[in-house]
Amino acid sequence: MVAAANVVEVAALVGDTARATMLAALMGGEALTATELAYLARVTRPTASGHLAKLVAAKLLVVTRKRRFAYYRIASPLIAAMMESIKAVAAIEVPPRHRPRSAEEEAQRFARSCYDHLAGTVGVAVADALAARGHVVLSDEGGEVTPAGERFFRAFGADLSVLAGSRRLFCQPCLDWSERRYHIKGRVGAAILCRCMELGWFKRVRDSRALKLTPEGRDGLADVFGVKLGDPARPAKSQDAA
Repeated sequence: MVAAANVVEVAALVGDTARATMLAALMGGEALTATELAYLARVTRPTASGHLAKLVAAKLLVVTRKRRFAYYRIASPLIAAMMESIKAVAAIEVPPRHRPRSAEEEAQRFARSCYDHLAGTVGVAVADALAARGHVVLSDEGGEVTPAGERFFRAFGADLSVLAGSRRLFCQPCLDWSERRYHIKGRVGAAILCRCMELGWFKRVRDSRALKLTPEGRDGLADVFGVKLGDPARPAKSQDAA
């Protein structure tokens, strides 16, 4: 009964519109202040503080205080995976509701950060290319990096080293809510996005999980991964690398 009660508690916390909006905003991987989250959730600062206190108490968020500011972030990859799974389920509508997508939704569908890894059309295209080249193996049961993949990531400059004692997943498929196919999460997924950001291939969009693909990024994805993409406003289907 304790487990059932915990499920109900978490569901109730996530089911509130303001709290769900705050959690979704933090899925970009960045830490935000209560004021920023209040603005995004369209609630007052005192109301936001109350919501955030509940999320921290339930260990869905952690708070770090720096000088006079408090910064909130997702507590762990497990919480991020839960939120992404909920998003994937919510995207399944029977019958589907036909409505025009906003520019923000289109941008997120094209490329976004899913906590600390790359998602959307671009994320799935990268996963497809890595699998096609034999650098990673992805299945419903899990994922792994092949010896050829280790050499590839080393040449790319992506750090796959694991801290001693870390229990974090190394390479795992993550069902993309917008593409309904896998992108890569875990240490490998985080290393890919981190390296892409270091190279200036993407830029973060203010108050959004969306990632803006730069001209350098478009060329880099084609040269390094064999991924060729169309206009973000009208994404082309990903092409597996030969």
